[in-house]
Amino acid sequence: MIFLTFDIEEFDCPLPYSQTLTFEQQMSISIYGTVRILDLLQKKGVKATFFCTAIFAINAPDIIKRIIKEGHEVASHGYLHGSFETVHLKESKEVLEEMIGEEVIGFRMANMKPVDSLAVLEAGYKYNSSLNPTFLPGNYNNLDQPRKIFFEKGVCQIPASVTPWVRMPLFWLSLHNLPMKLYKWLCLKTIEKDGYINLYLHPWEFEDLTKPDIDLPWYIVRNSGEKLISRLEILIEYFQKRKFLFGTLKDCLTLFPEK
Repeated sequence: MIFLTFDIEEFDCPLPYSQTLTFEQQMSISIYGTVRILDLLQKKGVKATFFCTAIFAINAPDIIKRIIKEGHEVASHGYLHGSFETVHLKESKEVLEEMIGEEVIGFRMANMKPVDSLAVLEAGYKYNSSLNPTFLPGNYNNLDQPRKIFFEKGVCQIPASVTPWVRMPLFWLSLHNLPMKLYKWLCLKTIEKDGYINLYLHPWEFEDLTKPDIDLPWYIVRNSGEKLISRLEILIEYFQKRKFLFGTLKDCLTLFPEK
């Protein structure tokens, strides 16, 4: 099973690099990228999970409606991308549920930061996909955490996929920077070992980040925009030719029940 997931948020990635983007610019870039993603998924007949901040959803209701209309899953990415309070767990869930008219059962913390499982459960979520079980200097040191789906305090934990050996992350930066032949092979070997793969990207990656008014590190802007759309399409076709199924993360509750 292939799980494609997208963190739909206001584009605040450049802000730590001392840049100033207006909220309107942040939203415009993320909306553009989300439309590109949805167009590709529709073309390929693939369903995915979209983790949305409440702020993004409030300011882009037509996008949220399209996500639901086309059969994808909407999950919570918090209230704001740049800050978090425990109360945001429930508040963001309520905003999204009111907009889509159905229960929101999944959560992912911004920047894949830790979040208390009991707080997630008490807010009404059934799964949490906020763990990147790898080591990245300055970001994550989660080598002691489970690499595959597990349950904690009644919540299904769905980590981002890493390779079975060395725990090489298969997240968005890997799709940007690894040779496609190598990336596809790493994904295939991970699926063969685990039975599934959980990949995550962001809509703003599908904008051309080499523009002079967006100054980000080379490893972020490399293969962004049209090149990343092409890479994602190649990856989807690679999986489809091998008859792998695509699903949404809520399917994990059925596929991997608590034992």
